Amino acid sequence: MQKIYTSPDRLTVFHFKNILESYHIDCVIKNEFLAGAAGELPPNECWPELWVKHANEYSKALEILEKNRDGNTATPPTWTCTKCGEKLEGQFTACWHCGESRYR
Repeated sequence: MQKIYTSPDRLTVFHFKNILESYHIDCVIKNEFLAGAAGELPPNECWPELWVKHANEYSKALEILEKNRDGNTATPPTWTCTKCGEKLEGQFTACWHCGESRYR
């Protein structure tokens, strides 16, 4: 696992996690509940951290985050429903035709 992003803004960390997951990049958030320890620990060590699980996906994840940090929105790739075969645009997380989730 490799740390790819950290910020005091919890919402931004979760937003970036959602973006990476839309590209099928496995990631986790660490220190999610550590904010209460700030003061006992240095504040920046209590920030939520986004970690990419697989080292071979790190460069792709970094490229995606760089595009999104600059204010450009990277559109997730199109996908095909595994249940009914419908082609869907990347921003959709469920099939409009049969309701199957993109992330089964």
